[in-house]
Amino acid sequence: MGKLRRLQQDKKNLAEEIKEIKSVHGSLEEELSALQAETCQLEGIYKEKEELCRKLQLQCEESEQDSARQLKQNKTSEELLEKYKCEIQELKLKHRKQRIRFENQLQQVIEQHKKLHSVFAPERLPDELEHAENTKSQLLAAEQVKLAQLHKLDEELENAKKPPQLDITTTQTPED
Repeated sequence: MGKLRRLQQDKKNLAEEIKEIKSVHGSLEEELSALQAETCQLEGIYKEKEELCRKLQLQCEESEQDSARQLKQNKTSEELLEKYKCEIQELKLKHRKQRIRFENQLQQVIEQHKKLHSVFAPERLPDELEHAENTKSQLLAAEQVKLAQLHKLDEELENAKKPPQLDITTTQTPED
């Protein structure tokens, strides 16, 4: 009897342990299901993150290409800007030289004007007019003398041309 009771007690204990094990088994299966569901969810999230990472890498590469292109454009723009600055400096230097040359010419004209003003001052005008009249009369007299000489030379030339033309025509006829 004692053995039977012990066996019944052991059976009861085993039944309780089986119950407890089934209960733990059920909870472990639920936990396994939950973990599998969470694993599926995490795999989905992982795939989304991986896709997002690829998109971001593509965007990063495009951004780097855009950045490189913009750097190249900036370099080209800076070179053009430097070229234009040089051209502007050259033009400024050219204009400065022209301005200096003009200022020098203006100074010369001002000096000439001052000299002319002193030469043609109103107080000197009567003397200058008298001198101009004397020069004019001298030039007119010289012109009259030259005209007379010119007339005399024209007459001599006409006289000199007439006789040789007759000789030339008579000598040319026998040869032809």
